[in-house]
Amino acid sequence: MKFLPQRLEQARWLTGLILPGFLAFQALPTADAQTITIQNTSTANYRDNVTQNVRTATSNSTSVSAILVPATLEIIKSADRQAAEPGDTVLYRLLIRNTGESTVKNLQISDNLPLGLRLASKSIKGAITDSNNQNSSVQLPEATVDDRKLIFTFPGELAAKQTLTITYAVTLTPDSLRGNGRNVASVSGSSGQRQIASGTASFQLQIRSGILTDCGTIIGRVFVDRNFDGEQQSGEPGIPNAVIYLDDGNRITTDADGLFSVANVISGYRSGTLDLTSIPGYTLAPNLYNIEKNSQSRLVRLAPGGMVRMNFAVTPSSGEEQTEAVPNNQ
Repeated sequence: MKFLPQRLEQARWLTGLILPGFLAFQALPTADAQTITIQNTSTANYRDNVTQNVRTATSNSTSVSAILVPATLEIIKSADRQAAEPGDTVLYRLLIRNTGESTVKNLQISDNLPLGLRLASKSIKGAITDSNNQNSSVQLPEATVDDRKLIFTFPGELAAKQTLTITYAVTLTPDSLRGNGRNVASVSGSSGQRQIASGTASFQLQIRSGILTDCGTIIGRVFVDRNFDGEQQSGEPGIPNAVIYLDDGNRITTDADGLFSVANVISGYRSGTLDLTSIPGYTLAPNLYNIEKNSQSRLVRLAPGGMVRMNFAVTPSSGEEQTEAVPNNQ
């Protein structure tokens, strides 16, 4: 008698019974299972008692419907760190698990990197872990890079309950500061005649500026301007405890010499306003040479990574220290 077709071994059976001229099976149904039809014919050889010739008897063809438990793919994304800055190298790990009962072929893993992350050459490593937690390394081809999309292929088969681990390294470029640090990965493959795919897995990497930043520093002073030229000169003291409000809500207080500074200010046009109520007895000094400085506020342009000055000239509201409004260089 011929053996049953090999595909029958992929089904899980509760009971099996072979009777003369009849096959009967009960299949264990599962969710989203695939039903297949198995054709089978039996043959038997016997000797004719009359002629003593060996003859062959063939049974009728029978068919059996079998339910195959499908493969199920699961993907997990992780990294060796939670935060990085331009110039750092980050090691990513992809875990692809076959949680079903059928083998998966033609695995293709898609991983969309964040802006500014670049795949390190020859950094891709692969390993297979079986159901007994035994590991074995596998050779993976180089990933296909399409803009920021990485496509990994696995030339082998992923059996039921096996896990494929893919690790690779990326380098952060200065452009990573403009990205959100999140990448998304998914996997697809085939099991028999069916195409299957996983959900998506994502990882959020915090991008720190490090030594590369588009922020800058604002420095300045509040001083007594005796000649109303807007510049601090010898004999024009600084005013301590004066308060300046920046447009981003920062509140700065001058030191004993009337100086102040604030770092990590976002670049661009920034404005600051002197709070005259913080320095009783003083008012804004008139500027005889720059009309724009006859204002309680200052507008400056802060270049990325740069420094800009923001000065405020005041004078006693009583006019006690007012001198002749002539610059010292005249």
